[in-house]
Amino acid sequence: MKAWDRVIKARRTDRPTAYKYIESLCPDFIELHGDRQFKDDAAIIGGIGTIGGISVTIIGQEKGSKTKEKVKRNFGMSNPEGYRKSLRLMKQAEKFNRPIITIVDTTGAFCGIEAEERGQGEAIARNLFEMSNLKVPIISLIIGEGGSGGALALAVSDEVWMFENAIYSILSPEGFASILYKDGSLAPQAAEEMKITAHELKNLQIIESIIEEPFDGAHDSFDIIIGPLKYQLIDKLTELSNMDTSELLENRYNRYRKF
Repeated sequence: MKAWDRVIKARRTDRPTAYKYIESLCPDFIELHGDRQFKDDAAIIGGIGTIGGISVTIIGQEKGSKTKEKVKRNFGMSNPEGYRKSLRLMKQAEKFNRPIITIVDTTGAFCGIEAEERGQGEAIARNLFEMSNLKVPIISLIIGEGGSGGALALAVSDEVWMFENAIYSILSPEGFASILYKDGSLAPQAAEEMKITAHELKNLQIIESIIEEPFDGAHDSFDIIIGPLKYQLIDKLTELSNMDTSELLENRYNRYRKF
């Protein structure tokens, strides 16, 4: 399958969003709100729950499913308070020794004037810095679009897993084509050049695992995907939790130094 076909699947409006994964993985999920500085950001959902008896903090970028909800969620594009809320919950997880699961699905961080005024760049950079040294296991799942620093701000982790029809890149193919070819309509060609698909990134050792999507995609096979995913997460969280903290941090450090 061509890279552009994966892009189209990753952007499907009926593709399962972060909240659907959260409620399926953690039926006892309790959402927590606010960054304790400005306000709550609906583009990011975060809270606590259990997976197979393991207490976790789970944080996801939520695009919304219907038009009204998409507007409320700002189409999954977070403001600084969203990243600060995420960091608050991650530091809380560290305090109570809870593993962290992040769910990535965004075209990128919101780039409006108000976001810049409130320190968008600093908020993202702070997440990158702090996540690199959190003393609990972190697993990131890229379920749709993983765009730019807005995605990376939730993906500095011990392992990054991608769904088969997800994409992960420094910017959109349209943006890449506009910059490199001066023609945004050449996005399909750019997608091939960018190496943004799960299989390409696995070959480049950017990600650790690919979650296969049967049939036409995750929207068509959610119930088939979620069971095995849950058991994979339980096994990996157990493995990472049994590591010595110094070994966990060293492995995470080395993971990103090799790039």
